Amino acid sequence: MQTALVCSAIFRSLRLRTVEFFREGLMGDVAIGLGWQDGRHTLLPDFHILRRPANSNLPPRKARARAPLRLGLAGGGTDLSPFCDEHGGNVLNCTISLYAHAVVEERHDWCVGFCADDIEATDETMPAPELPVDTGLALHRGVYNRIVRDFCGGRPLAIRVHTAVDAPPGSGLGSSSALVVALVKAYAEYLSLPLSDYDIAQFAYEVERIDLGMAGGKQDQYAAAFGGCNFVEFLPGDRVVVNPLRVREAYRLELESSLLVCHTGRSRVSSEIIEQQTAGMRGHAEDALAAMHQIKQDAVEMKLCLLKGDIRGLAEVLGRSWEAKKRTAGGVSNERIDRIYEIAREAGAWAGKISGAGGGGFLILLASPERRPALARRLMAESLSLLPCSLTDSGAESWTVLS
Repeated sequence: MQTALVCSAIFRSLRLRTVEFFREGLMGDVAIGLGWQDGRHTLLPDFHILRRPANSNLPPRKARARAPLRLGLAGGGTDLSPFCDEHGGNVLNCTISLYAHAVVEERHDWCVGFCADDIEATDETMPAPELPVDTGLALHRGVYNRIVRDFCGGRPLAIRVHTAVDAPPGSGLGSSSALVVALVKAYAEYLSLPLSDYDIAQFAYEVERIDLGMAGGKQDQYAAAFGGCNFVEFLPGDRVVVNPLRVREAYRLELESSLLVCHTGRSRVSSEIIEQQTAGMRGHAEDALAAMHQIKQDAVEMKLCLLKGDIRGLAEVLGRSWEAKKRTAGGVSNERIDRIYEIAREAGAWAGKISGAGGGGFLILLASPERRPALARRLMAESLSLLPCSLTDSGAESWTVLS
């Protein structure tokens, strides 16, 4: 106890030395001594915490951002390694009017706070050059660590971060990646970082897949960063080319009028299916590899249908691609999904597929706009929830709030 009191006194007396940092008025405070981190007392290293001084005349800084979720129409899975590294991948996706939201704001109490408001989770800790990612909110900590390392010279930020997503986890709408993109975009706004859409997407991909070791591909980060309908090419050598599609307004409206998105009533753990797909590709499983090549070609054909306004042809490709996707891994579909799909087809749906890796989440359906109301009633009669959404053109957006 006596040692703790002495260390606390040292901490209070030595931690206050400020150095000017950002032109907006953020400052760095040296922190030395005993602190509280992750539920225990620990001796903090000598580092500068970036924060605005409490007596600053500048208003508090707060940055907001949002990034759209997406519907994976064709090509999903071909953005996974090793397939895209060896054969290249093609993906067609469209963003929708559901978002991941992020807020970054400064605080003066020497703490870092993360709040995932949609799942009612909080994570409070002391600033450090690198936060452990095996505890707390991993995505939030992973982005924080990379921002501090790459753009703050290892100097921690004393901030509060709030996030929320308009869809539940495991939805198949790319919500986790959209959340990371929104976080990166909010930090870029907060710190005035000149990051392009490509920079943000690649940064988000590296945080998820490399830093945190989460299984998955690359399409979700690029969809959230760029927004709109995109044909994305994943090339050997870690190259990515995003081709925004100039779809006529009448064609886009017809697609939107034919679209119905239904929740299967089950979320899924995409990593399990992705690991099965990756194992099949690495083992050169003949049927799984042939299915991946079919899915890749389907993305090209669906793009052509969309650009020509051939929505019925697009639906045919969607159905064929779904059959191919089920051959890539055992968990892509299940008895419940097959039953919902059968009900939808009987009620007039042209075709459909699960958005994302599969196993649950949302089912994308296409039907004649005249049959769509009857299809919706039939699905709701099965106690299935429908997702109201429209197609969007904008990618990740950010703005500063003076409070």
